[in-house]
Order: sequence, then C-alpha cells, then structure tokens
Amino acid sequence: MSDSTKRCGHIAIVGRPNVGKSTLLNRIIGQKLSITSRKPQTTWYQILGIRTTGASQMIFVDTPGWQHRPQRQINRVMNRQIHSALNAVDVVVMVADACGFNRDDENVIALFSDLDCPTFLILNKHDQLTDKKKMLPTIDEFLGHLSFNEIIPTNCLVGDNVEALLGAIEAVLPQAPYQFPDDQVTPHSERFLVAELLREKLIRGLGDELPYAVSVVIEKFVDNESRTDIGAQIWVEREGQKGIVIGAKGERLKAIATAARKDIEMLLGRPVYLQTWVKIKGKWTDDINALRDLNIND
Repeated sequence: MSDSTKRCGHIAIVGRPNVGKSTLLNRIIGQKLSITSRKPQTTWYQILGIRTTGASQMIFVDTPGWQHRPQRQINRVMNRQIHSALNAVDVVVMVADACGFNRDDENVIALFSDLDCPTFLILNKHDQLTDKKKMLPTIDEFLGHLSFNEIIPTNCLVGDNVEALLGAIEAVLPQAPYQFPDDQVTPHSERFLVAELLREKLIRGLGDELPYAVSVVIEKFVDNESRTDIGAQIWVEREGQKGIVIGAKGERLKAIATAARKDIEMLLGRPVYLQTWVKIKGKWTDDINALRDLNIND
C-alpha cells in the first residue's frame, strides 16, 4: 500500500479517573499495556498503544485521569501530561460512565472543547443500565457541553461496540505514512512495562491502605539463556508503609511478587526470576526530581 492511501494519526483517550480508559486501550490493542484497577489514579503516565491494519495505523495515547484539585506534585504533573497529550492529536476519545454526568466530566470536556479535531464520546458500562433509556439524560448533559462527532455506548471490558468506534476513528484519520513498524504495539520498553505490572499488583494487593504511596524502579533487568532476572525496588514514603507492603513474615510482598511474576512471564514469553525489596523515599510523590527518576514527566 502506498503512503498516499494510508491513514495514520494520534488518538487521545481522556476522561475522569476510573471510567475505563486503560481497559479500552488494552481491548483495542489486544494485550495489557496500561495497568488497571478499581482504584482511581491508577494510570500515572501517557501510555502509547499502536493498532495497525492494512488501511490505517492508530496511535492511541492513554492519559491519566483528570485531577480536579491536585494536592501533590504527582497529581499536578499528571494533569500537565493530559494537556501535553492533547497538543498534537488528530482525534479525541472521551470515556465516561454511562450511569451519569458529573462536574469532573465537565472539566475534562473543557480541556479539548476548543480543539479543531473530531471527538467521540464513549459511554462505558452501559450494561449496568437495565433500561437503556436512562442514558438519554446523560447524553443530553454531554451534548449541552460539546457536539461530539459520535456517541457510542460500550462495555470496554468485553469489547461491546469497540469495532464500531475503531471504524469511526479510521474514517476521520488524516492520510499520512505510518510512524511505526506494522508489528509494533507500543514504543515503551520492557523495563517500563514490567515496572507497571508490579505496580498494578501492589495497588490491587494493598487494598485501600496505601495504593498511591508506592511506586517501582527496575534496577536490574538481565536476559540469561534460560530466564530473565529482574530486580525491582518499591518506593514508600514512611517506615510504617514499608511494614504494610511487606506484611507479616513477608507474606504480602511475596504474594504480590508472585502475581506480578506470572504477568511478567506472559509479557516476556519466558521464565522470570523476580527479586523485590522496599525502600523508604520520603515525600517522593511531592518531589519533582523523584518523579523524574520514575519518568513521570510533563
């Protein structure tokens, strides 16, 4: 296919926290790139996922959930990442909850309402409404703020209407040559994806105790003949948090690491030896230099 007939562009996936943005990206790409949990603020980075077909290459950018009142440096950086992602996109996909419109949805719309590009609204979790007519007031609320090109109810977890979304996006992409090889699904390194998988298991394994006070730094990543050896440092902010992560007799950290290792082996396609240890890094969530060490940048 000649470059003159190819379509290629960047698509920003935006929305308030915990509406299904990362689940949508993973469904579109067909593998886990962006970590998920039931906790808001799970996504800290811009995550790029690439879907290439014979006719088009779609470069999706999963963004952090918009923070209405950011209290810490990490939250402010996350908001700036959303602005950065919207600076050079060809399409915006807003993900919202089909069950209702709220103030944070309005704040998200304000981020891109003046952009000169096609916009699509995804009303996720529509299956939770037994009477689909209950979506009509929600749709009216959204249309009162912006005239979207198309509104598509979906369930991102199982893929309802995701193909319809992809078809609508492909139709409005600009004609342009592909920016990545046909078989590439993300530009992110394996080290980055491994750190994210471990952070996901920490968020899920810690419940409501301190999911946002922990992060992961990969300090060792060595491919041997039979396996990959990985050393991961887990950051917490206080001594008490260290004990929570490790758990009684180290059992909690062991369970988290075991769950992470299984996902990492699936990602890498080979056996993995994973070592983890916990380090106190005081106030790292409010330290711009520490955030840069984690590659959480503007």
